[in-house]
Amino acid sequence: MLDQSELIRYNRQLIIPDFGEEGQGKLKDSRILIIGMGGLGCVSATYLTAAGVGHITIVDFDTVELPDLNRQILYWEEDVGKKKVDVAKRKLSRLNSKVEITPIFAEITEENVLSVIDGAQLVVDGLDNSATRLVVNSACVKQKIVYIYGGVSRLRGMITTIIPGQTPCLACFRPEGAGGLGVLGVAPAIIASLQTLEAIKLLTGQSPALAGKLLLFNGDDIKFRVYDIKKNENCPACSPAALKS
Repeated sequence: MLDQSELIRYNRQLIIPDFGEEGQGKLKDSRILIIGMGGLGCVSATYLTAAGVGHITIVDFDTVELPDLNRQILYWEEDVGKKKVDVAKRKLSRLNSKVEITPIFAEITEENVLSVIDGAQLVVDGLDNSATRLVVNSACVKQKIVYIYGGVSRLRGMITTIIPGQTPCLACFRPEGAGGLGVLGVAPAIIASLQTLEAIKLLTGQSPALAGKLLLFNGDDIKFRVYDIKKNENCPACSPAALKS
């Protein structure tokens, strides 16, 4: 049930056709995990908190540095040197005190990933390296948890929604990012906003638009392109042989 303050706070969402109090109630009862509180994670965490997702766990093992501030919007100059998850929890809680924010200051590894993702309905990718993404992808496949992948570089980005047992997983096609070439702050904001939209649709029982599809955004010409992606029958993460091992 939504209380009076929630009815007022979420009014602009409640009046959306086919959303209403039922959809808002589903968000309130949801538990999600955001791994990586950088340019992607800061934006997705902000909008998911504002939307009223009931419980959000945020994971990162870094501290705020000055070069982060061009894109990681939860951090300000006064936060340099502080743990990202602590700063993010404090500011997200001030944005929406009705959302429970759980910070985890840890690096994701093969040894801890299953315990970190346990209990989440879906995982939102805010990572910046392929190796850790593949670890998270594999764990989500095994635990049958939806994983919304997002990657950015320069003025470009990509996103897909991975539904274990239904869609290709990240290891099926292993998207390669152009790491080390910088990033304009608005690029992760665009991709993370789309990740957030996919997450909200899934949490409220709507069909995601990017399940089995890869969306590519190119800020050089402001174009979005969407491609079908196929399962790799020999995938090391989601093939029948891999799941049995």
